Amino acid sequence: MTELVRPSRLAPGARVAVVATSGPVPEERLQAGLDVLSGWDLHPVAGPHVLDRHSEFAYLAGTDADRAADFQNAWCDPSVDAVLCARGGYGAARMVELLDWEAMRAAGPKVLVGFSDVTALHEAFAARLGLVTLYGPMAAGIDFIKNARAQEHLKATLFAPETVRTIASGGTALVPGRARGVTLGGCLSLLACELGSAHARAGARGGLLCLEDVGEETYRLDRCLTQLLRAGWLDGVRGVLLGSWERCGPYERVRALLLDRLGGLGVPVVEEFGFGHCEGALTVPFGVAAELDADAGTLTLDEPALR
Repeated sequence: MTELVRPSRLAPGARVAVVATSGPVPEERLQAGLDVLSGWDLHPVAGPHVLDRHSEFAYLAGTDADRAADFQNAWCDPSVDAVLCARGGYGAARMVELLDWEAMRAAGPKVLVGFSDVTALHEAFAARLGLVTLYGPMAAGIDFIKNARAQEHLKATLFAPETVRTIASGGTALVPGRARGVTLGGCLSLLACELGSAHARAGARGGLLCLEDVGEETYRLDRCLTQLLRAGWLDGVRGVLLGSWERCGPYERVRALLLDRLGGLGVPVVEEFGFGHCEGALTVPFGVAAELDADAGTLTLDEPALR
């Protein structure tokens, strides 16, 4: 696994697009997120279909074609410096095939921010564009608009990434040790769903794998981890960072499962690293060479996430 191309950092006055890639976006939360971004001296612009609702499937923010068009138009607009996803849910995987990847490659590197369902886009950006992306809070996410830590860590990553080269989570070692590799990962259930896709990486070899999820019963997490293991997707992974497991059952049971499925990899594993579906979620860049110190609960990037 090699390092990916780092987009440029943002500067005051940068124009950022906010688009819906997955589930429907509450208008009041969208406005609150736009207000936060404006307060950072950014110029946020919402996609034309960001508040759409699918006529048949209520879990989708409008049609796949409209979501894809909003995303691609924002990415290919030379006046836009970053694309921020509005919220997660489900639907990003349905629009990946509709994007013109050649046109997006020609548009050059930009910043992509999102987590959860946006895992499908993180994988596609790595596989198709070779770009560093940011697994971080979404513009209309409740945990973003109401949490200062989540806001400040994302802001620092966007504007002054050298100040957050070491991400200190307060996490603890599930399996002690240090490891070097290139960061990747996302939502566990989405990574399992991406197996075999042309828009995803073939495996985590050489990587520092970040995993988290929300609202999945422990046996479903077991199924996803077992699927990744059986498929050989975890072969050669260098280390594992575990984020939040909100509403996935009692953490003691989840923790036992994670140790059972990941402990045999023989690599350092750190738990409760503070990214994903949790209060004050940290922003973690994917595609950057870094060192994991599981005992100290730190991830130190070789270079800032953005140029």
